Amino acid sequence: MKGTQGAGELGQNLSLGSETNQHRIDKTITHSGASSALANKGVVIAALGSRVLRYGLVLVVGWIGLMKFTGYEANGIQPLVAHSPLMGWMYHFLSVRQFSAGLGVVEVAIAILIALRPWSPKTSTVGSALAVVMFLTTLSFLFSTPGWEPSLGGFPALSALPGQFLLKDVVLLGAAIWSLGESLTSVSMRAAE
Repeated sequence: MKGTQGAGELGQNLSLGSETNQHRIDKTITHSGASSALANKGVVIAALGSRVLRYGLVLVVGWIGLMKFTGYEANGIQPLVAHSPLMGWMYHFLSVRQFSAGLGVVEVAIAILIALRPWSPKTSTVGSALAVVMFLTTLSFLFSTPGWEPSLGGFPALSALPGQFLLKDVVLLGAAIWSLGESLTSVSMRAAE
């Protein structure tokens, strides 16, 4: 139907490739009058939101990754890792600081890979997929680390640490999944050209 756009077209408008979103806005939105102005603003805001989402994810993952090189952060994650059946075994051959530093290298690398999206969607796809795995692993700590507040009756009342601290990773997981999907879409579109 003329004057509307499907979800696929909107997804193309929100792409973060080297081409400008304004060109895509001009090409695909053909509403008239006030609805056209509103639609244009909506697409511009959505494009801004997608940039904040991707590079906010890069900032958070990179910053937390750099913090892993400090004793403070290494000791902070120690109880989470020690209780994890997925990662606790690593303390049998790595010290708390060595494990934390290694994790820091991985997290900084993930952030860099995601940040490279404008130049290499394939690279960003790899970084985004790794971020999804990382956040799923982190969220598993909710179930392996004691984090239910007993003074409030236990489940579903989360303690501040680690429960509420870890719960934010649901949003970061969503950002990583979005970044993965957007990067895969861009890789597919470039392959089709």
